[in-house]
Amino acid sequence: MKTFNKSIIAALVLGTTAMGAQAGSWENESKDAWIDGKAETVLLMNTNLNNFDINTDVKNGNVILTGKVSSELDKELAEELVLSLDGVTGVDNQLSVVHKKHAKKHDDDMADHAESDLTDAKITTVITTRYLFNSEVGGTNIDVDTDNGVVTLNGTVNSDAEKQLAVEIAKNAKSVRKVIDNLTIVAK
Repeated sequence: MKTFNKSIIAALVLGTTAMGAQAGSWENESKDAWIDGKAETVLLMNTNLNNFDINTDVKNGNVILTGKVSSELDKELAEELVLSLDGVTGVDNQLSVVHKKHAKKHDDDMADHAESDLTDAKITTVITTRYLFNSEVGGTNIDVDTDNGVVTLNGTVNSDAEKQLAVEIAKNAKSVRKVIDNLTIVAK
């Protein structure tokens, strides 16, 4: 009889452990699917990227980006956008840069100006996305403008703490040289 009880207890312990492992696996897969959906959405919402050429896969919170982009800047932008999402633990950026051939070569000034415009667009997009996905900042009430790496914030916030957070988020974005704070605090 004692052997029978020990066998039942052992079977229950093993069964419970296996069920716990399955539940943990299911939770991880659900979280990864949720992150994958957010990553696809943030890439889709960005007008500077052709997201149909970018594929995402998520494993334990780590997002793997594969596919093609037209510049190193687009590659960095895709990574930055995905990295700013809640729940993302890392980004494995395997995007390939495929340069499109131009019939005529533009002069260096035009190329520099275009790259500066793309960098400014990237900065604006990254900051705006971070505001929209941060529950402590009312991102829809803040307008972000970037010119040569100088970010200007216009709009309204509800507190001094929200204002400080919005400014810090902007300062922490890659390639930002300066932040001009024109935010107004409006008490609710």
